[in-house]
Amino acid sequence: MVDWTEKYRPSTLAEVRGNNKARDALAEWGKTWDDHREAVVLHGAPGVGKTSAAHALANDMGWETVELNASDQRTADVIERFAGRAAMNTTLAGASAGDANGEREGRQLVIMDEADNIHGNYDRGGAGAITRLVKKSNQPIVLIANEYYDMSSGLRSATREIEFRDVSARSIVPVLRDILRKEGIEFDSDALDRIAETNSGDLRSAVKDLQAAADGADRLTVEDVVTGSRDKAIGLFEYIDSVLKEDTAQDAIQSAYAVDETPDDQVKWIEDKVSMVYDDDELARAYEFLANADVWLGRVMATQDYSYWRYATDNVAAGVAAARNRTRGGWTQYGGAPYRSTRDKTRDEVVRKIAESGGFSMGTARRNVLPFLSTITHHCKPRDVTVAMAAWYDLDESAVSFITGSGETTNKVQSIVEDAREMRESEMEEHSGGAFEGTASNGDGTGNDESIENDASEDDVLDGGGNDSADEEVEDDDNQSGLDDFF
Repeated sequence: MVDWTEKYRPSTLAEVRGNNKARDALAEWGKTWDDHREAVVLHGAPGVGKTSAAHALANDMGWETVELNASDQRTADVIERFAGRAAMNTTLAGASAGDANGEREGRQLVIMDEADNIHGNYDRGGAGAITRLVKKSNQPIVLIANEYYDMSSGLRSATREIEFRDVSARSIVPVLRDILRKEGIEFDSDALDRIAETNSGDLRSAVKDLQAAADGADRLTVEDVVTGSRDKAIGLFEYIDSVLKEDTAQDAIQSAYAVDETPDDQVKWIEDKVSMVYDDDELARAYEFLANADVWLGRVMATQDYSYWRYATDNVAAGVAAARNRTRGGWTQYGGAPYRSTRDKTRDEVVRKIAESGGFSMGTARRNVLPFLSTITHHCKPRDVTVAMAAWYDLDESAVSFITGSGETTNKVQSIVEDAREMRESEMEEHSGGAFEGTASNGDGTGNDESIENDASEDDVLDGGGNDSADEEVEDDDNQSGLDDFF
């Protein structure tokens, strides 16, 4: 099955939707490049059309393209050998020297994806090489970035910047409508509205969801969209078979959404089992997709933005499935779980505490609650909320570090855990002391109103609400109010 995001990628800037201002600025940059010769950074959230706009510009200008993407090892040597070679060309094939028009038509547009994510051993020296490259390039360069200010200040100062904003649901609907008309599929307008609203901001994701919902249908209805989002859960080994042995790339994605495993767990399982099934050439391709998935998981940990999970899923499910040459039948003894690191065990312990405290399943705790907690306490900010969370779930340093993304041995995390323990102790004293004091003051064993009020105060504190007298008691105790405010 042809991927609709590629099939219907804009071929000209006039077809780029939802970012008219950015689109026009990019067109102007391209038309006047001979005058200013600056590189440009297109930045914004994933899926808003940055890379598509760069390719559309090249098509409009009659330029060839050279790409260096996130899966490449972007060392200084690689950048200067591949991108640098193109960028230093003054006149390319098909353009005669001294012919201004021929030179312009023969230009190459150098496109570098994830310019804000150049780090680690594989990218050693890469940031400096890019900065040097954009300063002396004889060819137009477009850098693609999600987070503009994650780029070095030197690189930012050496380039122009154009921001691509999230694509509104109102702009997404016409794109979905045009695709279905070209595919000859009838549709209910409400179905397109539902997909657009669910993916508001991310046009690429909306097109992927549209293709999944419309697969094999003559007409797309709201029921198709809703049903597609709540497919029956499948087992882990059924999912592994789907990716490694049986299904197309598109069907493997659906299996990934149906299995009760987060993308980071999916990567661990597929990486551990793929060598049992794939031949050498298939393995090489599969590991490239697994490496891409790992890049997206790293971005999740760095930013606490769990919307990036979908791109990890695309690589581990669709990518690895597409890497094999053929389908396979039979049964494979996959064996036990992959090696469990200390981090994996910490995560499972955190999920268990969340599930037990909230009274819901481990899957709900892992998929829905844990990402929420990580977002609202990212890097332990705000501190009072982080302390309240640690107190409520009785978390130690490793658990707080895992949820917040802060270093386990830092003074910040250790002080938060200490304050959380004091808060828990204060709560226990407050609860038990109030109850016993009310009972002792009766003296007559009749259980008078004072005892009832004390009992009510205890229950109301646990429930986060209560009567006026209980609220006044809670407000008098800073530690107590901190934990209530957490909920």
